[in-house]
Amino acid sequence: MRTPAANAQLALLLEVAGTPKPGNVDRRRDLEDLRFEHFLAGAVGARDGLEMAANGGAVGAAFERAVAGMAGQRGGNTQFGSLLLLVPLVRAAREELSAPVVEAVCEDTTVADAANFYRAFDHVDVFVDDPPADMEPLDVRRGSDAVPAVEDRGLTLLDIMSRSVPGDDVAREWIEGFERSFRAAERLAAADGPLGDRTAAVFLAELAERPDTLVANRSGEAVAQEVADRAAELVERDALETDPDAVEAFAEELVARGVNPGTTADIAAAGLFVALEREAIDV
Repeated sequence: MRTPAANAQLALLLEVAGTPKPGNVDRRRDLEDLRFEHFLAGAVGARDGLEMAANGGAVGAAFERAVAGMAGQRGGNTQFGSLLLLVPLVRAAREELSAPVVEAVCEDTTVADAANFYRAFDHVDVFVDDPPADMEPLDVRRGSDAVPAVEDRGLTLLDIMSRSVPGDDVAREWIEGFERSFRAAERLAAADGPLGDRTAAVFLAELAERPDTLVANRSGEAVAQEVADRAAELVERDALETDPDAVEAFAEELVARGVNPGTTADIAAAGLFVALEREAIDV
């Protein structure tokens, strides 16, 4: 029987192996500077931090350790957002993997957890939008240099996540009880076929339902809505089954345009973990 840390690592590997996932690295397509093997190496490197969470370690310290390990490959940021979802889920799995328990894990985070979250940005470049002027001292791109401001204001990691909503749907999961992550797990369990195909189907369904916030921050809200609308049209006509070439073409087009729905991939990874941990899918 796999441990929660092993299931989290497996979820990262299964997420990147699913194909097609329009605009994202998968086993059939790379981005210009970010390749499939970087994601495999990132999942391996994250294991120590995931083990810390599984063994009851503080969320912030476990996350910082996971990101430091993930960053050991040469591609850059592969799974930062996924780990920000997985670490509290793995921590919750010590007791019970449910929305109330993971909410309690997030509510129990401390100023020290927030400080370690900021230190994680020292390990890897992560795309984030410019903060409001009054939040400049708390700009995550400052990394550990922002820790004194975090400590002076007494902000917990949950406080930091709250200040990131709207605009970041990974942070929104922290605030809304990981609603999309649990829903993605249910969709994976209900789907048929090989798990790689199910992962692609769930990714497309999640992309169709909500514009990806990474796309919105990088390319604008209009592009994010366009991508969601096109994904919805493909889901509406069950294109993964009836017209797979159309989905492949969509995937290639987004890669060529540099449009990367990475937040949706993070949700898929979290859903895979929940489904694996609940033994709702078999591997």
